[in-house]
Amino acid sequence: MTSTQPARRASHRVLLSACAALGVAAGLVVGATPAPAATGIDLCAEVGYNAGFRGDALVTAIAVGMAESSCNPLASNVQNNTPPSTDRGLWEINDYWHPEVTDACAYDAQCNADETFRISNGGTNWQPWSTYNAGAHLRYLDAARAAADRHGHHEPGPAPLVYPAQSGKVVSARSADGRLEVFAAGADGVSHAWQTAVSGAWSDWEPLGGPGGAELAIGPNPDGRLEMFAINGTTFQHRYQLQPSGTWSDWETFGGGGHSIAAGSNQDGRLEVFASGPAGIFHKYQTAPNSGWSDWEPAGGGPADSRISLGKAPDGRLEVFALNTTTFQHQWQTAVNGAWSTWETFGGGGHDLTVDHNQDGRLEVLASGPAGVFHKYQTNPTTWSDWEPAGGPADSQLTSERSPDGRVEVFAINGSTAQHTWQTGVNAPYGPWDTFGGAGTETVATANADGRIEVFGTSSAGVHHKWQTGFSTWSDWTWLNTTAGPAVP
Repeated sequence: MTSTQPARRASHRVLLSACAALGVAAGLVVGATPAPAATGIDLCAEVGYNAGFRGDALVTAIAVGMAESSCNPLASNVQNNTPPSTDRGLWEINDYWHPEVTDACAYDAQCNADETFRISNGGTNWQPWSTYNAGAHLRYLDAARAAADRHGHHEPGPAPLVYPAQSGKVVSARSADGRLEVFAAGADGVSHAWQTAVSGAWSDWEPLGGPGGAELAIGPNPDGRLEMFAINGTTFQHRYQLQPSGTWSDWETFGGGGHSIAAGSNQDGRLEVFASGPAGIFHKYQTAPNSGWSDWEPAGGGPADSRISLGKAPDGRLEVFALNTTTFQHQWQTAVNGAWSTWETFGGGGHDLTVDHNQDGRLEVLASGPAGVFHKYQTNPTTWSDWEPAGGPADSQLTSERSPDGRVEVFAINGSTAQHTWQTGVNAPYGPWDTFGGAGTETVATANADGRIEVFGTSSAGVHHKWQTGFSTWSDWTWLNTTAGPAVP
């Protein structure tokens, strides 16, 4: 990939929409709007409950509705929408990303709530809403709980799922205020950069020290503080934000050395970290949310010196996938926040893997090897398809992220090329691969607060990034700010 100075920063700040998601159903009959007495936040509470939201998911839905439209069923917004489009109704359903939702439905309170329930996968995935990603809904949570209680609807129900971030030599995640933070591991340690505004420009790179040539992982504590982990052959350390979106602690010892790591959130908010080494896979977990850690425990085996990736099943159980050159295995929690199964064969060996989820919650796993990229997906919560060839670069480093409309996009890079492919529709098969750049060593994809995918690529020249400028258009590769960042050979 080539190094050029950023030239499109203004377009980088443009929001896609207040609600960037694309559904699959069509032809819905407009529902009946509740009695006029229900207005504002009480209207969101009533129609949200009627749509199917329960418990914490209902509270979150009400808060997102307040952040989006102040729970005004006739709300309409066209500002800062790229492509030009209109956000409509209680949960600001966008007419470009939702062509199947008519204006009649979008401006009908109950129909808008029904569509929001569908798009959010029953209240378990709020990623398509930029106000949720930016944390703008948080200030409404107390009022949302009160509204749910007033209507007698604050009963137990599912909390939104927090999906694990990709791990590797470069990782990125959003702070609680919506700004992306990125970490890259060079030979001399870890470097750090961050967005200076939500979905906006970037800081210069800051050297942090820590393990050289490390594998990295990052995860959010339930109080909003990010925690970052770094491992190399002799050292395992971590550091964490001292307050949400704030400064970071110094490095602290987290264990001995190893090969690869992955981090994810249990459904109760406790972070869990997996690490591989010559003796297999071990794990360590928070004993309470935002709290201290258990001792390291063996995970019952697993492939030695493997690449690890985590996924989250539709019911909130974590699943672990581990791949080395000869073996591919996985294990899963047998209950939400619970114990783990034995390891089970998942396929043959390979080079790298990435795990993501379909719009309907089913997990999708992709793995690379000398014959290209293959994928395997859940056919229901407990069974899997066979491996299917997907083409793509041989022995490539993989990453994936969900487009604002809910389709999985996959990015692959090796020593000669960078390519990407994407689902041709929500929960659908993949299309052909498209050129995405030149050679590199590692890549990671993440989502901005406005839903646009941002991809980071590493090489011996440094770290560059590329971002969506529209539904299917991308910027050129550029530095983050004035320098290329650490070399990641």
